[in-house]
Amino acid sequence: MGIVNVTPDSFSDGGRYLDTEAALTHARRLVDEGADILDIGGESTRPGSERVSVEEQIERVVHIINAINVTKPDHVEISIDTTRSRVAEAALAAGATIVNDVSGGNDEPEIIDLCASKG
Repeated sequence: MGIVNVTPDSFSDGGRYLDTEAALTHARRLVDEGADILDIGGESTRPGSERVSVEEQIERVVHIINAINVTKPDHVEISIDTTRSRVAEAALAAGATIVNDVSGGNDEPEIIDLCASKG
């Protein structure tokens, strides 16, 4: 799994992939290095980070997911890293196939039903 964080305050990359082209270049490099899953995150989960609105997360991730889907190899899956069910739903509609909820459904239990309904 390769991580593509589109957040200005990510602990792993410091906001280097906010620009769509930078995120796509990073995603391609991760696939070239062997990633079979690209995990797209629009909200930092680092300790002390500020929560981001659902609308902001959707704005950050959906266009990246759409762009990656255009060029990714068929075997590569896209994962959405979110604890918010509306973000997960928008990401799944854009082509993500995995939901990576670090809260395990504790932040928004309805995300579990969403994942079950989407398979």
